[in-house]
Amino acid sequence: MEKITVSLANQQYQVLIEPGLLKTAGERIAKIWSARKVALISDDNVAPLYQTDLATQLTAHGFEVHCYDFPAGEASKSLSQLQRLSEKLVAANFNRDDAVIALGGGVTGDLAGFLAGFLAATYMRGISLIQIPTSLLAQVDSSVGGKTAVDLGTTKNIVGAFYEPDLVLIDPETLKTLPPRDLVEGYGEIVKAAAMVGGGFWQLIEQIDTSEAILEHALGLIKYSIQFKAEVVMSDEKESGQRQLLNFGHTIGHAVEALSAGELRHGEAVSIGTVAICQAFENEGKTAPGITQKVKERLAAVGLPTTSPWLASDKVLDLIKHDKKNHNGYLNLVYVKTIGAPAILKAPADQIAAVLQLPR
Repeated sequence: MEKITVSLANQQYQVLIEPGLLKTAGERIAKIWSARKVALISDDNVAPLYQTDLATQLTAHGFEVHCYDFPAGEASKSLSQLQRLSEKLVAANFNRDDAVIALGGGVTGDLAGFLAGFLAATYMRGISLIQIPTSLLAQVDSSVGGKTAVDLGTTKNIVGAFYEPDLVLIDPETLKTLPPRDLVEGYGEIVKAAAMVGGGFWQLIEQIDTSEAILEHALGLIKYSIQFKAEVVMSDEKESGQRQLLNFGHTIGHAVEALSAGELRHGEAVSIGTVAICQAFENEGKTAPGITQKVKERLAAVGLPTTSPWLASDKVLDLIKHDKKNHNGYLNLVYVKTIGAPAILKAPADQIAAVLQLPR
């Protein structure tokens, strides 16, 4: 079993990674939580696969389990769905001594995580959270670090909170149930991280040319990704400095994702955004020659998109300028000087079009 410890100012938790871990999840949870009421939250794709078995395990350890599900998809990452789940927990008399388990992909982790954080701040102060991610995107990125949020209209992750889990359990075996597109999507976040880390992580990326190879090397890919994410989060829990590195590929990616109106998945948009920003900075001489092509090849090898007609829209610039990471008229743009050497450029908002070579 791989164990990664996330040590923060006011909390410490472990990320456990092991094939088959879901079969003993109840036992693992019972080691850190006393018996209590638990809201087990999944979308309606994941719930039929794993919810009943985990609920049975938890019940055997004395937990009172309440299972909830919601329609799968980004549309459920909303304030209305947050309200619906909150009302269900209130109706079931949950209190601050109880807990929430997010069992599913990135939307589940965000929604259930924000639910716990929202209730902890407003009603059930102290309610606990465990993340059990089942998608590649969630396993390599969103389940660790405490950032939880819902969307507002077409603006992603605009309403949210930092709320760290007590434990993260990752079972790579769950990836075998994913449709090919869902699996490959998560690889966009992996290549983004590997380009910044370099070394053995990038060497592993260079071995992967098919979606089947992602499954074959899943344990290593998850471990490298979480180690990187944990190190960044531990150095900057609330995104005041180094944590901004995690936005690599996202500045343009989020804009393209919004313009696609659901046609692009998040990891696909990150793939497009990563290549676009590499190309822009390579054109300016800030990224070493040939790096864009290297990154592009690694993403395209598994079928991820590396460009999009939406990049030609003048709306991309508008969306970037109104990004929540725009502070006092400046936007911090993350790029790589070369593989393994990330950097941040603080750019005035009125120069973003020129820096990123976007249509005005």
